Amino acid sequence: MNWKKLAVTALLGLGVVGVLAGCGGDTAPKELPQKVVVGLDDNFPPMGFRDESGELTGFDIELAKEVGKRVGIEMEFKGIDWSTKEAELAAKRVDLLWNGLTITPQRKEKILFSETYMYNDQIIVTLADRSDMAAINDLAGKTVATQEGGTGIDALAKQPELQKSFKELRLYGVYTDALMDLEIGRVDAVLVDGVVGRYYMTKKPGVFKELPETLATEEYGVGMRKDDAKLKEVIDKAIAEIRADGTGAALGDKWFGRDVMNHN
Repeated sequence: MNWKKLAVTALLGLGVVGVLAGCGGDTAPKELPQKVVVGLDDNFPPMGFRDESGELTGFDIELAKEVGKRVGIEMEFKGIDWSTKEAELAAKRVDLLWNGLTITPQRKEKILFSETYMYNDQIIVTLADRSDMAAINDLAGKTVATQEGGTGIDALAKQPELQKSFKELRLYGVYTDALMDLEIGRVDAVLVDGVVGRYYMTKKPGVFKELPETLATEEYGVGMRKDDAKLKEVIDKAIAEIRADGTGAALGDKWFGRDVMNHN
């Protein structure tokens, strides 16, 4: 038996194993998926929406991509019916819900959330020239619109007398459709996520105004299935790093003109 030859072969084998082991680089640990499908409402500017060329863009899109890059997981984005988001997640048609998803006690019963990464208000937007609309109490007898399945519905549920005062509460699939109907006079006001309403208002200066009171302040988080604790752990760690190293501030300044991740 050629012991020298065997020894060289063994050493070569160990070298190959070492090279393969060192090729992990930016890949996710074995207990994490290499790719996840991110479910979103793709008409929810500035969080996630399609630009003029049809490409997905927005604050949450860029944040998710940055997290994916840091943890070694590919983020694939999929537009879904936002009113059925929990069902999409449970059926494993998507792995994450990441598009201005508000953390609520009801949702926490079904969904595992990341730590809060930003805050949002529920606001009322109306036309700038509506002199009869200066405060939330002026909504009495008016037609108010909001998004079906949105947390504006939850905010109204806590103020039943306010909702009862409306002439009609009209539900839309997406906020942008409600705001377009507001502009042409089909509704009197829109109850909308502040991040959406204020962004929309900047695109059409002088057309809209925001009433001074907010209905609720809420926290945004990333939703996932209850058994994805390890995924939550790495997402939380990456978001904390992004918040601390200035990347989050730069993203906030790009989309909102301010640092929304360190706000509040």
